[in-house]
Amino acid sequence: MRMWSLNPVYLDAAGLVALWRETLLAQKVLQGLTKGYRNHPQLDRFKSQPSPVASIGFYLSGVLEEARARGYNFDGSKICYPGGHDAVDRLSFDSHVPAVPLIEVGDGQLAYELAWLRSKLERRSPEVLTTDAWAQVGASGVVTHPLFVEAPGPIAEWEKIS
Repeated sequence: MRMWSLNPVYLDAAGLVALWRETLLAQKVLQGLTKGYRNHPQLDRFKSQPSPVASIGFYLSGVLEEARARGYNFDGSKICYPGGHDAVDRLSFDSHVPAVPLIEVGDGQLAYELAWLRSKLERRSPEVLTTDAWAQVGASGVVTHPLFVEAPGPIAEWEKIS
């Protein structure tokens, strides 16, 4: 299970679909609807939020927005979000004012994720590394998922670094 701190724009098709499926599973975990994955370290940053289910719902909304931008047909009704499904459809990430608190992510974590994703894409989908999003990484830095805000900091403790 990986819920990227990076903006989903950096993912290839397989990565975006996997992110959607894994985060839907994470949502079920946070709702107490599964037996497994309850203590998965990737969930800690959501569990620490005032409303973990709302936070994961907002995260899923960011993934849904990228999927829609690509013309994919992800089912937004699967997102559990305060205010109902219509609220999810009305979300605008252009305002950068989510209905949940932003979660800080260390710049060290972002650099780690970016390097890890880049190495994965070099093997699986090298053409993705030629997109505008990846071309801007060097010039303007990395863009986080709309739920996250970059802050100085190391790689997260929950990462399994090999």
